[in-house]
Amino acid sequence: MDIAKINTLGKLKKSGYTHKTVKEEIRRNLIKKLQHKEPTFPGIIGYEDTVIPETERALLSRHNILFLGLRGQAKTRMARQMTDLLDEYIPVVEGSSINDDPLRPISRYALELIAEKGDDTPITWLHRSERYGEKLATPDVTVADLIGDIDPIKAANLRLNLDDERVLHYGIIPHSNRGIFVINELPDLQARIQVSLFNILQEGDIQIRGFKLRMPLDIVFVFTANPEDYTNRGSIVTPLKDRIESQILTHYPKTVESSMLITAQESDIHPDQAGRIEVSDLVKRLIEQVSFEARTNEYVDKKSGVSARLTIAAFENAVSSAERRAIVNNEKNTFVWIGDLAGIIPSITGKIELVYEGEQEGPYQVAYNLLEKAIRTLFTTYFPNPEQSKKKKETGDNPFRPIITWFDRGNQLNLFADMKDDARIQQLYKVDGLHALVKKHFKQASEKDAALLMEFVLHGLSAYSLISKKVIDGKIEFKDLMGSMLNFNSKAGFEEDAEANEEDF
Repeated sequence: MDIAKINTLGKLKKSGYTHKTVKEEIRRNLIKKLQHKEPTFPGIIGYEDTVIPETERALLSRHNILFLGLRGQAKTRMARQMTDLLDEYIPVVEGSSINDDPLRPISRYALELIAEKGDDTPITWLHRSERYGEKLATPDVTVADLIGDIDPIKAANLRLNLDDERVLHYGIIPHSNRGIFVINELPDLQARIQVSLFNILQEGDIQIRGFKLRMPLDIVFVFTANPEDYTNRGSIVTPLKDRIESQILTHYPKTVESSMLITAQESDIHPDQAGRIEVSDLVKRLIEQVSFEARTNEYVDKKSGVSARLTIAAFENAVSSAERRAIVNNEKNTFVWIGDLAGIIPSITGKIELVYEGEQEGPYQVAYNLLEKAIRTLFTTYFPNPEQSKKKKETGDNPFRPIITWFDRGNQLNLFADMKDDARIQQLYKVDGLHALVKKHFKQASEKDAALLMEFVLHGLSAYSLISKKVIDGKIEFKDLMGSMLNFNSKAGFEEDAEANEEDF
């Protein structure tokens, strides 16, 4: 059908076009996609067996939907992608502010225009991208914003009485007629405003002030909410919740692999960085593991959630940390070292909400501890468990014994944030048994990969309290654990003596 040539109501009738509701339209197009095995929500990762099938069932049932889940769970993105299930173009009465269907007009403007011009009524075609409306629910949202109100200026300009329907100014919901309308964070909407949505969901019409107005709107409603908002900022009033036919629970990625795919898809890496900086699978997994640790950490508020945006921002910062080091050292290419992950701390502190104990600990320390726990968790998937190795110390079967012994002899290893790659590798090779351990478990590892794993071993042994690690102003200092403790006690004793001397003075 050549829509460019169909510009009047008469031509539309001759073309064989028939009226369809939005829900019927979505249902029909969804069925086609399912039959042809096409993805219905492309780019949504981790929901293939849970949220997406539930959403498809709700749309086939022609339901309005409530997505219930914590922040950063792609609720709004799911809603926005529903526009892909709409027809590419639909006809509307030209000049209609609520997208009147020429075959079933509902506004006074469209009814009067068709009554006057008949088959010569001009029509235009609306693209599906223009059939989406969205509103973030905030306490200051009014009924006028959503549904409409009397416009006294329009009444004065048109010289109409205030009881004339033409003085009405429609809100965002009527303007979204024949489309999809989303209200984000529904519990934040005042209860009296939520009540104003009853009639639209139940009867499909709107009520504005004292007007006896019945305007059956054709809209698919999608609402999003955080389940904890029921006890925090507000709640969804029960009668409104009852009118939303399908409630779908969203969730965070269940596996590190899914989380890695999301980060790779959503991270905004500059082309210059992509060509210059290499990121190993190990580093990617460490970054993802941080978010998994945060979601179960006692210091992090679980009601707030830990968004997928944390790992996206952390990945971007990790790449930029390596890029900055390469620029400073005038190196053409480099890769992200474990030490570069110190640069992701700002991405963590800005993405987590802390409970009272976490606030007492401090956001920086909590973020640093999450990174250490991620290292500890992943270490045993690459190397033997140091906890079990401790028990083998007497028998000499401890694979980490040569490394620990090297530090016990008083040796110390300093890795600087801006150190060149070659210099860093040379430093790592100084530690007895470190390279041998890596090659034993990763025989095919290249020199670069082996060096990264060597650094990982040091961080892992520190996370298991077998050696000491101290981060000081752009330097990571590894040394023996006992010597570090003795130095600390010695320093503490010195401070006590200094205080005593000060009191004597």
